[in-house]
Amino acid sequence: MEHSPHGRPPGRPPVIADVARVAGVSVPTVSRVLTGSTPVRDKTRQLVMDAIRELGYRPNEAARALVRGRQSMIGVITSNTTRFGYATTIQGIEEAARAVGLLVAITVVDSESEADVKIAVDLMLGQPLAGVIVLDFDRQGEQALLALPETLPIAAVTSTREGRPVRRILFDDRSGGREATNYLLALGHRTVHHVAVPGTGRPSGRMEGWQEALRTAGAVVPEVIDTDWTAQSGFEAGLLLAERPGLTAVLCGNDEIAFGVMKALQTRGLSVPGDVSVVGFDDHPHASLWSPPLTTMAQDFVQLGAASLRSLLADGREPTEDPATPSLHLVVRESTAPPRI
Repeated sequence: MEHSPHGRPPGRPPVIADVARVAGVSVPTVSRVLTGSTPVRDKTRQLVMDAIRELGYRPNEAARALVRGRQSMIGVITSNTTRFGYATTIQGIEEAARAVGLLVAITVVDSESEADVKIAVDLMLGQPLAGVIVLDFDRQGEQALLALPETLPIAAVTSTREGRPVRRILFDDRSGGREATNYLLALGHRTVHHVAVPGTGRPSGRMEGWQEALRTAGAVVPEVIDTDWTAQSGFEAGLLLAERPGLTAVLCGNDEIAFGVMKALQTRGLSVPGDVSVVGFDDHPHASLWSPPLTTMAQDFVQLGAASLRSLLADGREPTEDPATPSLHLVVRESTAPPRI
């Protein structure tokens, strides 16, 4: 495809990213020049204005709304919109935003590539944003959080206090992993195996809680099996687990994984919970309908999303921490039982 002298495909009108490239500055710097929200050096401002004239760039309605001070939209950055925890957190954000007259714009970052993350963030910065909420559940969320400009109000829904200093709405899946593991040990299981969800470059909180509980009890810590969040990956993990001698209990990183693990164990002739007890995480709507009904750690993701919106809109921009999910609790159903003697 041919490009204009400025590297832009022919026929496409210039966008803010083109202005930034020609001026040799960042997209947030161009936004600051256009909105007047933050002082910019005269030399930098002139570079941006020269690039605007050279390209014939016209600020879109979003930029004009920012200049008028009518920010009416909350941005949400996530790597997925279909998984239970992601979708219901977004539901909580949207319901809370609607209640105060704000729209929600969702940008999906489905790659860890720095270039892909930048494209997604730049696209969102073209909207009249009152602030951005990042679902920091995985590497994509962590990368997006680092790419956002400091001039924008930001909140992160996360299980860790580590990383960039922004408003953090914390869910304590570490204590959840510990509680679920201790429950299985109290039933009489000598150890608990773990099928893990992907982390954010570090182990998930639920994995760390599982390890802590086993080490505190003096139990063997089995090798972790990693998955990709899906029931299919859980099924494949379950086939591996079925070959492990002495297997009597499994903690899964989420309920979809647990569904797959249970199915795999059953195809290998193992009963749940007769031979193997299985615990999930999140309390998916299907958990109570599974066969057998799944014991799981329940989290209120809708509450988590609503808390993130409240935190984002609170006065001031100083980093804060909000332990937003005190309702995290174990729901005992029929997938767990004492081990056979």
